[in-house]
Amino acid sequence: MAQDISVFLALGAGLLSFLSPCVLPLIPSYLAFLGGVGGTSANRGNPAFNPHLVAVTISFILGFSAVFVVLSILLSGTFFLLGGAARYINIAAGLIVIILGLNVLFDFLRILNYEKRVQLTRRPKGLVGGFLAGIAFGAGWSPCVGPILGSILLLAGQSGKAGQAALYLTAYSAGLGLPFLAGAVFFNRFFRGTAKLRPYLPLIRRISGIFLIGIGIFILLGQYQRLNIFLMKSEYAFSTWTKSGSSLVRLIPTILFFIIAALPPVFRLLRKRPLRSLPPIIFSGIFFILGIVQAAGILDSAGLLAQWLLYRQTI
Repeated sequence: MAQDISVFLALGAGLLSFLSPCVLPLIPSYLAFLGGVGGTSANRGNPAFNPHLVAVTISFILGFSAVFVVLSILLSGTFFLLGGAARYINIAAGLIVIILGLNVLFDFLRILNYEKRVQLTRRPKGLVGGFLAGIAFGAGWSPCVGPILGSILLLAGQSGKAGQAALYLTAYSAGLGLPFLAGAVFFNRFFRGTAKLRPYLPLIRRISGIFLIGIGIFILLGQYQRLNIFLMKSEYAFSTWTKSGSSLVRLIPTILFFIIAALPPVFRLLRKRPLRSLPPIIFSGIFFILGIVQAAGILDSAGLLAQWLLYRQTI
C-alpha cells in the first residue's frame, strides 16, 4: 500500500511538472518542433490530427522517461549501499525536499534558478530523433521541474530498491508525458487551452511548493504506516457497505453517472455554445448509458470498485 501511495504521489508530481510555468507555455513550441509543424501557432494550417507528430511525441516521452528511470536506479543503488544509515538518509532527504518546496513558494535560493538546457537546432528526424530529443529534454532540468523531479528521485532512492525506484519514476514520467501525448493528439485545441491556463500558473506554482513540502514530510518520517492503516480501514469499510444491501449502493453511483453525463451540455449552455462537437456527445452518451445500466441493476459499479480495492491489497 505504501508503494501505491508513492506511485500516486509520483504521478501527481509529473503532472505538476507539466503544469509548471517553465514547461507548459513552451509545450506548443516543443510539439511544433518535434512534428515539423510550421510555426508555433495552431492556426497556420496544422491538421487536427497528425500521426507523425503523435509517433515522434511517444518516442520523445520514452526518451526522457529512460533518463529519469536510469537516474532513479542509480540513486536507489547508492541509498542501498548506505542502508545502515537509512534513518539519517530519510531525515536528510526529507529536509532537502522541504527546503525545495519552500524555495518554490518563496524563491530564496537563487542558485537553483540556474538553468542548463540542451539546445537542439535541428528538428529530430524519425522516432530515433524524437527519442534523442527526449533524452536531451530529460538531461536539461529547468528550475521549475528540477525541485519536483529531484524530490521524486529522493523519494524513489530512499526505498533502496531498484525496481521500486524505477516504478516511481515511470509513474512520474507518465504524469509528465501523458499530457504531452494529449497535446500531440489534440494539438489545435491544446494550443488554445494552454493560453487559457497561463493566468493560473502562479497558483500552480504555489500548489507545487505545498505538494513538495508534503512529500518532504513523508520522507522525513520514513514511513507511511498511519496513512496506510487509514486507507485500508476505509477500503474495508467501503467493501462492507457495498455488501450491506442498502439501496444507496445502487442509487449513489447512478446519480454520479447522470451528473457526469450532464456536465458537457451544462458547460456548453453556460457558455452559450451549442453541443455539436463529437467528443463531448460521446462522453455524455457513455455515462448516460452507464447510469441507465446501473439503475437497472445490471451494473454494480460500487461492488466492482470494492473488489478491485481488496484485490489490490493482495498484490
